[in-house]
Amino acid sequence: MSKKFFLPDLGEGLPDATIVEWHVNVGDVIRLDENLVSMETAKAVVDVPSPVSGKVLKLAGAAGDVIVTGHWLAEFELDMSMPQRAEGQDTGHHHGGAAHAEPEPAAPAPAAKSEPADAGTVVGAMQVGNAVVAEAALAVGGVKAVPAVRATARKLGVDLARVRATGPDGTVTMQDVKQAAANPALLATAAAPAATHATVAPVVAAASAAPASRSTLSQSGKPMRTQPPGVAASGQPEQLKGVRRNMARVMADAHAKVVPTTLVDDADLHAWIGKQDITARLIRAIVTACKTVPALNAWFDGDNLSRTLHPQVDIGIAVDTDDGLFVPALRNADMLDARGIREGINRLRTQVEARTIPASELSGYTISLSNFGMFAGRYATPVVVPPCVAIVGAGKLCHDVVAVIGGIEVHRRMPISLTFDHRACTGGEAARFLKALLDDLGLPQ
Repeated sequence: MSKKFFLPDLGEGLPDATIVEWHVNVGDVIRLDENLVSMETAKAVVDVPSPVSGKVLKLAGAAGDVIVTGHWLAEFELDMSMPQRAEGQDTGHHHGGAAHAEPEPAAPAPAAKSEPADAGTVVGAMQVGNAVVAEAALAVGGVKAVPAVRATARKLGVDLARVRATGPDGTVTMQDVKQAAANPALLATAAAPAATHATVAPVVAAASAAPASRSTLSQSGKPMRTQPPGVAASGQPEQLKGVRRNMARVMADAHAKVVPTTLVDDADLHAWIGKQDITARLIRAIVTACKTVPALNAWFDGDNLSRTLHPQVDIGIAVDTDDGLFVPALRNADMLDARGIREGINRLRTQVEARTIPASELSGYTISLSNFGMFAGRYATPVVVPPCVAIVGAGKLCHDVVAVIGGIEVHRRMPISLTFDHRACTGGEAARFLKALLDDLGLPQ
């Protein structure tokens, strides 16, 4: 008896997911609830367990392939001598027999006793801590590491088998991988596989030959004529996956639904006393402005032309990563002091970098902040993502010559850009919001 397993919704209605790593091959025998595959969504890397016990007949794709939610993921030959899940027992997965063309609907999962906290995964084990780390690691070659760590190791070209593990029970941590990538001398001595050398050699040879094959001169020694772009495309198209794929969808949706308008001005920081946490001051100023003009701390429903004003201030903080843009929410920012704000930001950044942040922390914010000035740029038109109605952009700090009574002075200033959805609030409300923000940033401390 064969049975097909369809890719379940791995969180919040996401339309697809990318295969990170199969934990089985065709022909292998897998037991119920053993790790089948690691899938990357826009939110996290999720381990998907096997819904049955039996022999693997087919796998839907290879690492890097994008699988649409509801599409078949694997096919099994059931082994009734091994543990099987009762038909009435729900797994949260959509799966059915080989004859099924569509996934079966899932019923609500029964409440479990003494469940640990959710780490952001939607299917499979919901535990956090060392137990899950060890369980996931044992299924892959004896090297103990969670899927996010494995994905990072592949990206950085680090051989996990040679990394010195410092985690509990010999688990390779994210920090272990990053340190090994930064300092290869930390890798344990091991003979590199012959295939590795065979693969690297042509790449190195091609890289060394590349500069010689490119020249601004023709073979006759005359300057080459250029051709208009688009006549011939160079490079290889790359399909967007995971976080970047979701980012593209979100930005396109925002562009279609929002009527954006941007106001810009400069916050004068000349009165600041001593060294201060710039991001904490920005967040405090946003909170003050939200209390002064609640219209921008709101959600707007364009279909029903209704808005929701929020009593709390949950600030979405844009975090740039190699994988794409994350916007975790700093909850109840209006109740935090400077220390609480800094600790909250550090926690969110650490979770984003390790790809362990719960999906619930990546939505539901009431206003957002983009501190792009950490890199470059003075002013911008940041994208407002519905249902929010406003985003504050902070540009690069600069020293400007300003006119004062009787002369001129050099003041340190911070460029501020405020983009808002003009359907939800007026230009006057936005200007008053911006003024309240600038006034708070101008205070000595």
